[in-house]
Amino acid sequence: MAGLMLTPYSGAFLGPIARILGVILNFIFNIVPNVGVAIILFTLVIYIVLLPLTYQQQKFSKLSAKMNPELQAIQAKYKDKRDQDSMTRQNEEMQLVYKKYGVSPTGSCLQLVIQMPILFALYRVIYSVPAYVDKVYSCLQTLAVNIQSSEGGLAALTTLSITSKGEYAKYVSDGQFVGKGGDIVNSIIDILNRASSADWKIIEGIKGLDANVFESVRSQFEQYYTFLGLNIAYSPLNIMKESLAAGNYLLIIGAAMVPILAAATQWINFLFMPQSAATTGNNSSASMMKSMNITMPVVSAVFCLTLPCGMGIYWIAGAVIRSIEQVIINRRIDRMDIDALIEKNLSKEGVKKASAELASASGSSISSNASMRTSSISAKAHASNLSEEEREAAIKKAEAYYKKNSNVGGIASKANLVKEYNERNSKK
Repeated sequence: MAGLMLTPYSGAFLGPIARILGVILNFIFNIVPNVGVAIILFTLVIYIVLLPLTYQQQKFSKLSAKMNPELQAIQAKYKDKRDQDSMTRQNEEMQLVYKKYGVSPTGSCLQLVIQMPILFALYRVIYSVPAYVDKVYSCLQTLAVNIQSSEGGLAALTTLSITSKGEYAKYVSDGQFVGKGGDIVNSIIDILNRASSADWKIIEGIKGLDANVFESVRSQFEQYYTFLGLNIAYSPLNIMKESLAAGNYLLIIGAAMVPILAAATQWINFLFMPQSAATTGNNSSASMMKSMNITMPVVSAVFCLTLPCGMGIYWIAGAVIRSIEQVIINRRIDRMDIDALIEKNLSKEGVKKASAELASASGSSISSNASMRTSSISAKAHASNLSEEEREAAIKKAEAYYKKNSNVGGIASKANLVKEYNERNSKK
């Protein structure tokens, strides 16, 4: 794996991630020798791996709307209390709510934290495909060696548009092509991978260059990199500029579709996302989320206009796959019995223990309210000094009140009804 060992991105943090992604992409490319198709299949693999995190994130969003009233009640309870004990109890009660619903407070951001390094590392892989994909490296290496040995080959590289600006300008010193770190062959491969159509014409005219080698490599390289007529190593903006000069308007439309589809698919993806409490209503958080749903597709379009088309393909494929995943996950979550989920979580030993500790510390327990039933009212009635007839009447009254209102909300709402009934009768 010469390409993988000689020229990969060497960043301390993203470098190792890029190497892992490169190994996966290289494996897929050996099966389907087209970079565009390989990126789509690669994206599918990545999102399948991230599916458990995606499910947890969407589950969190769905349940947060139901959790939010309880969390707000706890915050209101400790609103004016800033001592250490109160802050600790507030945190413990909020954690117990999360446990009751079976979600993690970090569930909404964990997937993003994991995905961002993958996205940035993937950019480095797509930006330097020959460094990670053996077949592409071997293809360009043949031409690079031929250029190095040709008369005037290195001198011709100094006249390319790509070596006149940006990071590749450092490959030229005092009018001489010195490459990166003195590594001439791999530096030429980097240049060939990013060369424009005009640059390839200059390379074709190098004196002493083997015409058969050039045509063979150029044909193979285009076969590897061409996807739906676009060279995915170039940005849509560069393709449109070159196509405009050549009068190829069909290619301009094809290049323009990359950022347009990137924005459209991401906007559609937002529509399928389950709406959490933070994204509904008229509060500032909801307004901010709605603004992001509009601005993020626009930002995606701008990025995909200037980045290599391969990144746009990844962006579009990712949004389409996420949308399909969300449709499936949403159906699963919508069929979820929230009350049964809460009861199951409340029965867990860890939640019972945490609830008991809170009850001991503050005289109340979240889970006890959530699991209360009319039987608790019955027990309270028996414990009082009422007569047998009065106790029976109190129990029937409680059961009638509960049945009348039990169709509203879930367990948390029912628990509040029981609590409300007790408070009303305790004042009598």
